[in-house]
Amino acid sequence: MADRRRINGPAGATIPPIFDDGVDKKTASQKPTRSRPANAVRHTFLKTGVTPSASGSAYLEVEVPGKPGVSGLKLSCTVHGPRSLPRSSPFAPHIILTTHVKFAPFATKQRRGYLRDPTERDLGSHLETALRGAIIADRWPKSGVDIIVSIIEGDQDRETSKEQGDESWDMMNALSGCITVASAALADAGIDCVDTVAGGVAALVREEANNGVAKIVIDPVPSEHVKIEAACCVAYLPTRDEITNLWFKGDMPDDNMNTYMELVQQGIQASKFANRVLVQSISETVG
Repeated sequence: MADRRRINGPAGATIPPIFDDGVDKKTASQKPTRSRPANAVRHTFLKTGVTPSASGSAYLEVEVPGKPGVSGLKLSCTVHGPRSLPRSSPFAPHIILTTHVKFAPFATKQRRGYLRDPTERDLGSHLETALRGAIIADRWPKSGVDIIVSIIEGDQDRETSKEQGDESWDMMNALSGCITVASAALADAGIDCVDTVAGGVAALVREEANNGVAKIVIDPVPSEHVKIEAACCVAYLPTRDEITNLWFKGDMPDDNMNTYMELVQQGIQASKFANRVLVQSISETVG
């Protein structure tokens, strides 16, 4: 009588499976280059009102460079509130803003945990600073609003992730998208703001491996450049000409302040491009 509790192997011999990384060895050495100009950004799709149960919501996609119609970075944002705070909470003359940024477990090559790590908490802190400068907080005393951003897919190339071993430059693009999609969700929720805040990224890149000349580009993608020296993410209010959040990362020359100023100016230009998409999306929803 056969043992039903035991799973018997196949009768014939089998070949063990070989799991390839999915990269062609011939094309692995061919690193993609930036085809668009240094002052051009990728195509962005933004739509509001995608979550009916929330007070306001928005969805954002950024196109993969060199692959028209294929989206890389995907973000979803929901806004809950304004709503009254509990009676036990102390009186607050301004609205209490709470931001929550979380990567989906499948968003990046390395699987994410279900609890927020320090990187995600930093993104939430920068997002709160960027939005706090745009919201008219004294309109809702003793009230709170929750802004939740879910990163469905990260904007990082697989081979670049394996070579660098971190996601430092991907965080800049992710924060820029979080600021833009959260601003659209706030407008969809009807929360009064002084202006529409949008995020933009500029980077100091080096195209050659040895002593190549460094240049500044907007909307950088790590896989398109040999090395990224530094980058900055700017949250900008175009009508008021104000910066609500500025995040620098990388190595910059200490003796040349013009490079710092040029990097910030290019980040502002990138945020203006994002603001155009933001205003167009809001106008289509209102119309």
